[in-house]
Amino acid sequence: MDGAQWSVYNCKGMNIILIPEGFRKGQIASLSHRQIGVMAVAGLVVLPLVIGAVVYRIQERLRDDTSAAAAVVAVHQQELAGHRAAIAATRARTETHVNALAQRLGQLQAQMWRLNALGMQLARMAGLDKNEFDFSREPAMGGPIPRPTVEPVAPALFPALDALDTRLASQGERLQALETLLMNRQLEAAVTPSGWPVQGGWTSSGFGWRADPFTGRRALHEGVDIASRLGSPIHAMGDGVVSHAGPKAGYGLMVEVTHGNIVTRYAHAKSVLVKVGDRVDRGQLLATVGTSGRSTGPHLHFEVLRRGRAVDPKGYLNRSVPLAAHKS
Repeated sequence: MDGAQWSVYNCKGMNIILIPEGFRKGQIASLSHRQIGVMAVAGLVVLPLVIGAVVYRIQERLRDDTSAAAAVVAVHQQELAGHRAAIAATRARTETHVNALAQRLGQLQAQMWRLNALGMQLARMAGLDKNEFDFSREPAMGGPIPRPTVEPVAPALFPALDALDTRLASQGERLQALETLLMNRQLEAAVTPSGWPVQGGWTSSGFGWRADPFTGRRALHEGVDIASRLGSPIHAMGDGVVSHAGPKAGYGLMVEVTHGNIVTRYAHAKSVLVKVGDRVDRGQLLATVGTSGRSTGPHLHFEVLRRGRAVDPKGYLNRSVPLAAHKS
């Protein structure tokens, strides 16, 4: 078929059917005993050698790959050990810092408690409204909703420290305000005339309308006369600056002390012991009792002027507070 010719060998050996492509009917080929023997030898000798060589080659390649993989694993294990050591060191440092922060937090809390106790004690001493300076309550705070911000992640102690620092700052501001208030009160108390300017004595003439001792006519007495022993000391009724020291018509020898909006006058003195411009403290010796000027006998004429107008000194005089005990 199509010019193809096939030869058929009749042997007693193995029959082989050959079916060429495109042919439906196969052809039979016979192999001799010698050919079968050669093929058997080739299968039993050559094929194992080839398979052994291939297996050996594969084993060599596997050994090379295993050695390379072992080297890579060793490198990674070494790096992992280094990372673990670094993590352990970082953890130890972090624990040290956390312990230090916790100790600092305790110190700040103790300081805040001391400040609260001090503030409450000062408020009680100053007679302040406890609702105005209540150090046991949280400070009043507020404000609009803040804009969203990205904050770094911090340990739990950091917000506690920030909150405590805020509270300490608030308590500091309260104490500063209280200190200012107390200082103002203390300053006001120091410059406000108060006490009894001489040792002993008695009120011989009060403030207001009276019969003038020299003319007998009705006249306004703008001060208080305190009869006292001649030469007895006269003390300042409050802190201030000497604005007059010397003779003044009708007053004789007089010392005038300015205490801000208030002025005190000490008249009819025997001697003056200060000069203009001197700064004097409450209780300081200013002069001695005399009878200079329009006077009928040894006494102190004491006047108080508030914003330039004479006022009744009775509200400033207090016999229970002798100024001689303060400073002389």
